Amino acid sequence: MVDILSLKSLVQQVRRDILRMVHKVNSGHPGGSLGCAEFLVVLYNEVMDHNSDFNMHGKNEDLFFLSNGHISPVLYSVLARNGYFPIQELNTFRHINSRLQGHPTTHDDLPGIRIASGSLGQGLSVAIGAALSKKINKDPKTIFVLMGDGELQEGQNWEALMFAAAKKVDNIIVTVDLNGKQIDGTTKDVLDLGDVKSKFNSFGWKTLELNEGNNIEFIISKIAEAKNNLGKGIPIAILMKTEMGNGVDFMMNTHAWHGKAPNDDQLKIALSQNPITLGDY
Repeated sequence: MVDILSLKSLVQQVRRDILRMVHKVNSGHPGGSLGCAEFLVVLYNEVMDHNSDFNMHGKNEDLFFLSNGHISPVLYSVLARNGYFPIQELNTFRHINSRLQGHPTTHDDLPGIRIASGSLGQGLSVAIGAALSKKINKDPKTIFVLMGDGELQEGQNWEALMFAAAKKVDNIIVTVDLNGKQIDGTTKDVLDLGDVKSKFNSFGWKTLELNEGNNIEFIISKIAEAKNNLGKGIPIAILMKTEMGNGVDFMMNTHAWHGKAPNDDQLKIALSQNPITLGDY
């Protein structure tokens, strides 16, 4: 039975980790990180079959690829809280010579990180390659990918979507964070994406909609629906509507916190809205 209260408690702690990380170095991307906290907590604590005793081969386990790498704070927090590396290492976020760079990198062998994802639009292509590898090796596990909606403005994504459908890559679940915001404004104002669901469908994907992407119960249900559609010759996408800056009232309903750290007073307010649960690092 799913322990929803424990998952919500962990989400709250992950929010605290995100806020404290970006505040400490006055740098980072809290908005999208906060918006995807529920999704990453559910994925790593309820959905994926994964192993914190990390190796790059990933045989016989589900794999996750973060394509929108700028929301690294939420991934680092979730990985640390799942035992991939010491929680105290979150203190080193964005420091010189730290393994926890602003965008995830692989050269320092940080457990849980399989690709360097700084340049947007590339994660899906890599993930499709991993999915094909699993099919070739008769590995029954699943590939999970998280992308941003602004990232869909990159053309490489559409080549990857076309390829996956043509090659019947049906062991992959791609989730798009549809928060409607990017660093320069709303996605509609910067470069309108139009009807994303129709576009995915027209590229040969089965497309599911998750209209409450900050609701743990809804996330669990929608991923379960996606998993039930695997292995049918069609790649699966979840269009997940979230709120950028979710859980911190003054960061919500604006793109302003896409890539801006809170000051001392703002941090105190934000942390007060997310009381400590498991313990800060």
